[in-house]
Amino acid sequence: MQADAPRACRFGRRWYLNNESWHPSVPPFGEMKCILCWCVSGETHCQRQECPPSTCASPATRDNPCCAKCR
Repeated sequence: MQADAPRACRFGRRWYLNNESWHPSVPPFGEMKCILCWCVSGETHCQRQECPPSTCASPATRDNPCCAKCR
């Protein structure tokens, strides 16, 4: 017999509910703000933030630490 409730996901030592999203924490680096994980029916999916290619010689990451942008 199968349960009707959505399954949770385990990532490291924490549990996340179905459809919950989070930034993973990876020792010794800490929280990975440029990566987003989410729980789908008991399976964890993670994806790095996609950034458009930079079109300048020296892009900066001031506004968004994950993606470099031209000044």
